[in-house]
Amino acid sequence: MTLTPARDAAARVPDPVPARSPSPGPLRRAACEFGLTALLLLAVVSGVRWLFAPDGYGGGGMAFALLGAGVGVLLGALMLSAPGRWSGGHLNPAVTVALWRLGVFPGREVVPYVVAQLGGSVAGTWAAGLVWGPVVARPPVSHAVVRPGPGWGEGAVVAAEAGVLAGSALLLAGLLAHPVGRRLLPYAVGLVTALVIAVLGPLSGGSVNPARQFGPALLSGEAGRLWVYAAGPVLGAVAGAGLCRRAGTLGVRIARPPVRPRQP
Repeated sequence: MTLTPARDAAARVPDPVPARSPSPGPLRRAACEFGLTALLLLAVVSGVRWLFAPDGYGGGGMAFALLGAGVGVLLGALMLSAPGRWSGGHLNPAVTVALWRLGVFPGREVVPYVVAQLGGSVAGTWAAGLVWGPVVARPPVSHAVVRPGPGWGEGAVVAAEAGVLAGSALLLAGLLAHPVGRRLLPYAVGLVTALVIAVLGPLSGGSVNPARQFGPALLSGEAGRLWVYAAGPVLGAVAGAGLCRRAGTLGVRIARPPVRPRQP
């Protein structure tokens, strides 16, 4: 789950400092999303392999906390990398939808971003299988597919996933409203992600990212609940963005990011 807009995709505010190099085009930004999401899933599956397999850490609550900490740090690093700055480092279809609904990401780039993120999810999960071998496909790893804990039905999972993304959209809007907040986004994303995985991992599964579940669900053959982990985050993103836009009518204004891309 990441929460930054594309570097220049929806900007309309002129920048007093001229750009030193042309901004990456839409296809290059989508390619960055593909590569970054593939790296994310490669790391996630690798973490699950070593934290939950019998010949690794062995699972348990602490394993979720360790996985969350690792994924949170990785997300922050990916967002701060040059490709992350070029594309905005969404790595999450629900975040892309939220940013579109907030008016800071163009609608014409939503589909290319989502396709790239889902494709990166499959590629990263498949690459992890090549790296670690058959153990990735066997339980309890099962390509790191997300499953709900005991007593968690589909409705409860949708509600939990939607609630996290709605809150994330509100956080995103608050940070985007101030220049300092925009600089803090990668660190806030990492912290929120770590907490979600540590707390909700043993309960609802703690995915909150359709791309996080897409590749693992397809490659493990457990696509039956895929709609749950897709619908929840997207519904939450739309609802949270709607609340933010309504707040905008009360005087809260989200600042758009500058046009000038950062240099790698």
